[in-house]
Amino acid sequence: MRADKNALLTAPLLAAVVATACTKTEAPPAVPSEPPKAAIQAVPSLDKLERQDFNRLAVLVYAPVFWRADANGNKAVDPDEVAILHGFGDGSRAAWVKDGAFTPKFLSTYQEMMKVKAQGPTLPAEPKERARRMKVVEELNQGTPTLVENSFVGGSAQDRAIVEHVLQASLLIEQIFARQTGAAGLDAKIPADDPASHSVFYRNQGPWCVAPKTEADPECNASPDFPPRLSGLYPADIQEDGFCEALAKRKDADQLMHQFYAVEGSGADLKAVPYNLAYKDLMEGVSKELTAAADAIKSEDEAPFKAYLEAAAQAFLTNDWLPADEAWSKMNVNNSKWYLRIGPDEVYFEPCSRKAGFHTGFALINQDSLTWQKKLDPVKAELEQTLAELAGKPYQARDVAFHLPDFIDIILNAGDARSPHGATIGQSLPNWGPVANEGRGRTVAMTNLYTDADSKAELTKQAKSILCADTMATFVSDPGPQVMSTVLHEAAHNLGPAHEYKVKGKTASQIFGGPMASTMEELKAQTAALFFTDWLADKGIIEKSLRDQAHIRDLVWAFGHISRGMYAAGNKPKPYSQLAAIQLGYLKKEGVVTWRADEKAANGEDVGCLAVDLPAFPAAAKKLMTTVAGVKARGDVKGAEQLKAEFVDAEASQALLNAIQERWLRAPKASFVYSVDL
Repeated sequence: MRADKNALLTAPLLAAVVATACTKTEAPPAVPSEPPKAAIQAVPSLDKLERQDFNRLAVLVYAPVFWRADANGNKAVDPDEVAILHGFGDGSRAAWVKDGAFTPKFLSTYQEMMKVKAQGPTLPAEPKERARRMKVVEELNQGTPTLVENSFVGGSAQDRAIVEHVLQASLLIEQIFARQTGAAGLDAKIPADDPASHSVFYRNQGPWCVAPKTEADPECNASPDFPPRLSGLYPADIQEDGFCEALAKRKDADQLMHQFYAVEGSGADLKAVPYNLAYKDLMEGVSKELTAAADAIKSEDEAPFKAYLEAAAQAFLTNDWLPADEAWSKMNVNNSKWYLRIGPDEVYFEPCSRKAGFHTGFALINQDSLTWQKKLDPVKAELEQTLAELAGKPYQARDVAFHLPDFIDIILNAGDARSPHGATIGQSLPNWGPVANEGRGRTVAMTNLYTDADSKAELTKQAKSILCADTMATFVSDPGPQVMSTVLHEAAHNLGPAHEYKVKGKTASQIFGGPMASTMEELKAQTAALFFTDWLADKGIIEKSLRDQAHIRDLVWAFGHISRGMYAAGNKPKPYSQLAAIQLGYLKKEGVVTWRADEKAANGEDVGCLAVDLPAFPAAAKKLMTTVAGVKARGDVKGAEQLKAEFVDAEASQALLNAIQERWLRAPKASFVYSVDL
């Protein structure tokens, strides 16, 4: 489950980009070098940029600095107010702040940021390259850096060693993922005087534009040679329309489409290569870092975490991930303060939605999850039985023994877990194998994302632009209702027809195809979040006020995904966007959601708004849950396609979807950046 948010360039600044396009021929280096003393003396006092301008401009000049807050209220950036970001540029704190003062590098960067604010980024005279760089600015303009910060200064030597080795492993994970996506090496052609393109390449993990307004624009690319988007998991010469389906029909399809294998070769002469051989050098590097992290653990109270690190280190050498899954499943809120998932898991990123992408999710356990576990643990069997009854035959209720979500506070996301915009706020893993099939996997909810004051204020502003005033009265920016929904969404991945459930011997991916299977599983989980919210309220487990707030927050969550559009480049479906459109369209069809064309939205400005009939919500949510669970239980391809056709692709649905997209995209989306201070 993912979410969104804020701007990189104001309209005047974009105008400045155009105005200066023909007169400028040079740009600052991606990472400013040490300036001469005279240049330092020319830097004005550090109160010329507001905090949000500072952070947005830092992206344009590709500087790994973030002004977290004006703590002393002096309207000037101070050394103790700056976080240094991980993963790009010169990320050492001493390069920017030393002995309690800003370094010459910081001061020259500040001066460059002021120059960009006043005049726009430096652009070349050559028309095609100038146009490309302007598109890059437009791409960046659709996201705003949003800080996730953690400090281990003063922590134990053991903790600091663990963090340092996991950070190093994560840098290698990013390189593996770049090979998987086909992005590895494509930054070589980006000019040194084009820091904005370097920022796009880092943020997007490749040169291709992905923001809603520019992802389909052929002139938007971080590299001046405009490389096409080709997956690194398959030979380039077979990647044409229908190649996924063609591979799935081959006699050796099970091996070629295996989630932990890459495909190499040419034409019809193809072979499956296990990940540990396809990325041998990097896999060995990750293994060494994880082994070192395990060796740093001397305390018995982190024995389960040590066991996972050792098992994961071995998996990177053997490509056998089951022992690592077993060790991972034994960690929980009671026996470790750490959360780490490192390896290949989700499949949404690649064109066939079959291969597992490498990622790192690194966090600290938040003890608040125990509250929800106490609420839901006693009713897990009832949740399964209820969903099984709605799904109908041939599905039959199972004994479920899954772990309810642990709450985690993210330290770092890397690889497939580091999204250009937004971030996963809940996850259930693993997706394959005995741990998944026997309900022994782990589910987590990420509870320190979107909790900052800027994110909450922006979300409220966006909601007011779409919801009618009477509906907006139920909206809350507090994350509590959304956290509950995330808990239920992730729990539902373990309920009903899930994971490797088969119909007539075939899995969902084989029946529906990878992209549709992904959409239907996420639609099942998020619809279960709607349905079980009412179910819990009816049983008195939660307050009815929380139920109503959660329903409105779930709709607002859906608006964010609808704003991203229904398809990515190459007409690849976006599972979350499509499930959001299906839910909204279904609720509208059932009369729960109404578009009041002549009424002003809650912001008092936009004409036309959505109203929600909360008393009618439970019946509609149950009806949709029955439909979706039944489609999955029966392997009903026509039923799935009908939902998509009616609510995603039908012309009658587009006006509402377009209105939501237009209003939501006025604000740029959150682009998470990470600071880890050791």
